[in-house]
Amino acid sequence: MQEITSQSVTALVHAPFEKINLTEWLFTLRDHEYQACSAAHLGCGTSVSPEGKRMSLNVELIGGTLLVQHYVEDISLSDHCRVNSISDSISAAGNTTLGITWELKIRKVNDDSCELTNRVVVNFTDAFLTLLQHANITDLEPVKLRMAENVKAHNHEETPRFASDIEKKALAGVWS
Repeated sequence: MQEITSQSVTALVHAPFEKINLTEWLFTLRDHEYQACSAAHLGCGTSVSPEGKRMSLNVELIGGTLLVQHYVEDISLSDHCRVNSISDSISAAGNTTLGITWELKIRKVNDDSCELTNRVVVNFTDAFLTLLQHANITDLEPVKLRMAENVKAHNHEETPRFASDIEKKALAGVWS
């Protein structure tokens, strides 16, 4: 798939590296906790894919587009979690799909702090390219630019709030 945008944002987590488990955080995140991390977050839940992998189901409204994300676990480590989704995208332009990868990494800064990196990669799907073609949109650069702006703004809002939630749970010993 062709990439539309890749956006990364970092934030400090004031908790020891050894007390953090990003994969468990993502797959045990409660709906109200997810909603508290961004005004765009409408809901989340978990499921299991037909292949037996854990899934994070998220609903967001970003840049006027309703996204229903069906993230399937890909990398499941305490310091690195990556999930992939063919996400439903519902907007005034029509209904389609987007390929989205959500990746979280934690890096030790010192004994009491870590740096969280929240990376989101959005890719074109054949369905999205077909939707653009039907709308007579042949120049993809404005589409990429708008999507990059929306994802960047969203990541800047949610990343420090994710870090805060991870910090609170790590300090409470949730994953000990």
